[in-house]
Amino acid sequence: MSLYSGSLVGVMEKKTQQPEDRHSDSLDAKDAILKYCLSKGALVAGVADLDAINRIAPAGHRPADIMPKVKSVISVGVGGQTQGAWTVPAKALAYFGSTETRAYGIAYGCAFFIENRYGERSVYCPPDLDNEKGPRVPLQSVKLHAELAGLGARSLAGDILLHPEFGYMYFASIFTELELEPDPTMPENPCPHPSCVDMYRKIGETPCMKFCPAQCLSGKIDEAGNQAEMRYEMSKCAELAEQYEAVPKMISKSIDAETSQARDDVLYDLDATMLWYKMSVGSGGLLAQCFECMRVCPIATRAPMADPIRRRDARQAAKEQA
Repeated sequence: MSLYSGSLVGVMEKKTQQPEDRHSDSLDAKDAILKYCLSKGALVAGVADLDAINRIAPAGHRPADIMPKVKSVISVGVGGQTQGAWTVPAKALAYFGSTETRAYGIAYGCAFFIENRYGERSVYCPPDLDNEKGPRVPLQSVKLHAELAGLGARSLAGDILLHPEFGYMYFASIFTELELEPDPTMPENPCPHPSCVDMYRKIGETPCMKFCPAQCLSGKIDEAGNQAEMRYEMSKCAELAEQYEAVPKMISKSIDAETSQARDDVLYDLDATMLWYKMSVGSGGLLAQCFECMRVCPIATRAPMADPIRRRDARQAAKEQA
């Protein structure tokens, strides 16, 4: 019997199963899918509550707007920077700090895994911008998916998700017509870290607020040491970090230049030539590549398994205890 005819038999059998059998199969499928993601390099994986996503996400940005018959949203998270990356200057980190493409590859493979094994339509959720809404509006919020899947909690650093064990991560999502049981959200938020609370008590700022080069972060911590308020000024951040927004402005200035010398000054100054270089080599540096709030975040950089060195040490310690 071929693989394909065997899959069809499985589908027919599934339709005649009792509810308790289908529930058991769903749990087994979820376990296999999450194990697949972890085996491919994800540090965490979970299933978000689809009803909760639909309550929070605005119309036009809900999973069904991408996949009409979606029944489950799977989220995966991969590790952020290496420990060495945090030691390099900002101008270097801007080129190689992001690891998000690793998460996208895992999600893409997971969609194929689900369809091949379970015969249910699945798709890698595009993390890209909505071409009808502009450069600051994503098609879907993979951050919301990850938060509701219990993979992270929102921080004072512009709502960046942080994990108490793995620190700073990048996320990707998979939509599927396979029904899977959702996971709970994270029970406690690791942000703010006790050291950040102490700093806030002394100077009214946390490290991420103080060292943000764009000064786009602010907020409040209550008497219990919890987040009371978080403010993130996206426009300030975008002007510094999201350099793709600088390109049309630069071209517009060059067109309006009154002399050829003034035009050359706009197009060939240091900042401009760096942008042209990044475009020519396909560098992710055209996207938001400022990491200074995470560089000074004790959760992002010093969580128990925040980087490969810490994960290596944890593995060695586990072996010694065994």
